[in-house]
Amino acid sequence: MSGPVLVSACLAGRECTYQGTGRSNAEVLRLVDEGRAVLVCPEEEAGLGTPRPEAEIDAGAGDDVLDRATGVKTIDGVDVTEEYLEGARIAVERARKHGCTTAILKARSPACGCGQIYDGSFEARLREGDGVAAAALRRAGVDVMTDEEVSG
Repeated sequence: MSGPVLVSACLAGRECTYQGTGRSNAEVLRLVDEGRAVLVCPEEEAGLGTPRPEAEIDAGAGDDVLDRATGVKTIDGVDVTEEYLEGARIAVERARKHGCTTAILKARSPACGCGQIYDGSFEARLREGDGVAAAALRRAGVDVMTDEEVSG
């Protein structure tokens, strides 16, 4: 990895997960120290509060949300699809602005998950697919990986 790297802000220790906690990752903290990390929290920056109700993609995955074939709902049944789409737009815009060609994102998140996300049942079951922001970043040509794929 060379140049700036887009990273989920929670991985740099920012307390912005839905629970209001951070998820520090050693590799991301190294990038922060080097001045190469470009932080983004798609949910928080799209106006969802912190802490916030847990959310999952209803059916399918992030690409399906981008194509308007499904949505994102909270555990309370509130539709937050528009906020997730706005967060994805913000993430892509930030990557382009800073010239990021790689992103390190929080695993399994409905916004940032890469390769696997929760299935919409709120029962900790996984399905294949990306979160909404991860899917948008892939469409924009950014290589995405999870925090679990890098050391730390």
